[in-house]
Amino acid sequence: MSTTKQIIELADRRTAHNYHPLPVVIHEAQGAWVVDVEGKRYLDCLAGYSSLNFGHGNPEILKAARDQLDRLTLTSRAFYHDQFAAFCAELGDLTGKDMILPMNTGAEAVETAIKVARKWGYQVKGVEPDKANIIVMEDNFHGRTTTIVSFSTDPDARADYGPYTPGFRIVKYGSVDAIRDAVDHNTVAVLVEPIQGEAGVLLPPDGYLSEIRSLCTEHDILFIADEIQSGLGRTGETFACDHENVVPDMYLMGKALGGGVVPVSAVAADAEILGVLKPGQHGSTFGGNPLACAVGLQVVRMLATGEYQERARALGEFLGTRLTPLLGHGVVAVRRRGLWAGIDIAPSLATGRQVCEALMAKGVLAKDTHGSTIRLAPPLVVSEEDLSWAVDKLTEVITELSD
Repeated sequence: MSTTKQIIELADRRTAHNYHPLPVVIHEAQGAWVVDVEGKRYLDCLAGYSSLNFGHGNPEILKAARDQLDRLTLTSRAFYHDQFAAFCAELGDLTGKDMILPMNTGAEAVETAIKVARKWGYQVKGVEPDKANIIVMEDNFHGRTTTIVSFSTDPDARADYGPYTPGFRIVKYGSVDAIRDAVDHNTVAVLVEPIQGEAGVLLPPDGYLSEIRSLCTEHDILFIADEIQSGLGRTGETFACDHENVVPDMYLMGKALGGGVVPVSAVAADAEILGVLKPGQHGSTFGGNPLACAVGLQVVRMLATGEYQERARALGEFLGTRLTPLLGHGVVAVRRRGLWAGIDIAPSLATGRQVCEALMAKGVLAKDTHGSTIRLAPPLVVSEEDLSWAVDKLTEVITELSD
């Protein structure tokens, strides 16, 4: 087997540099732990940006995948297959929505929602032709397609990809008044992450989602909740919107829906919304394929028990008690919802990247964002002991950097 250095050097020579990975080469994994090519173990505190909510190599998910691999992997949507109906029906039950439109990636789910909202606006609401607008938030992250980066405020995500797609109004996250001021008679939707993950696990003000729901209802506007990172158990509820007992018009799902095995995404909405699509107007060769549906169905059934949501709640509370004492000691802010935390390191102490590199040396894998922020989002199968150990390592890093 090649060494870490050899693999990284080859990768750097032969792949586009659109990522800046930590210098670790993972070879195998189980549960919340991964092992590199040199045999060193690390606690995974990123979980594939919440794609691995159920852990690496979850036996129930792998069994569903293996069973399906032996039978049928792809038909395209030109035909029905025997996993499709059950997946859509049970995901519909989980979300409380009439219809499901399966896709592959989170960005495809967002693109689907944009198209559906515009078509709904023209055909149902009566918006002027080609005048539909969608209200989005500053510091959002919804994907990397050319349309989606058109309404990003992150220069790295947006710069030099123009001309940009029109039809979006960007307002301040957390301000319902800003949304209200942006609404006009051609507004068809408000697209929002209930918690902004890539921005650093930014939590909304209390009542924010409820007020968006009321505003959208008042003005006949679709409330689209991007739950691609925040949904499916991560925050201690099935969806982050559940913390305010809010039901959006559309849920966007991805990441954990594929169980860490295959890319699976979906849009969930009622029939008067998704029903605007007719044959030939939207689709995907791989969307809703048999393997994806088999895996997604197993994920839905695991979430239906509530076990993983409860684990995220309990472990998140424990994580909070361990992180709070770091405030004022190299940490300037901690934001947490369920088993998902954003930790702002004092800029005078270190960058987030430097902290993550130091954590890696101690056996903890985490990811930085926006300068001095690091995120912790371990698989929901992580143990309390492992979490405590990870915070001990973070404490050691901060202490060493302070000396």
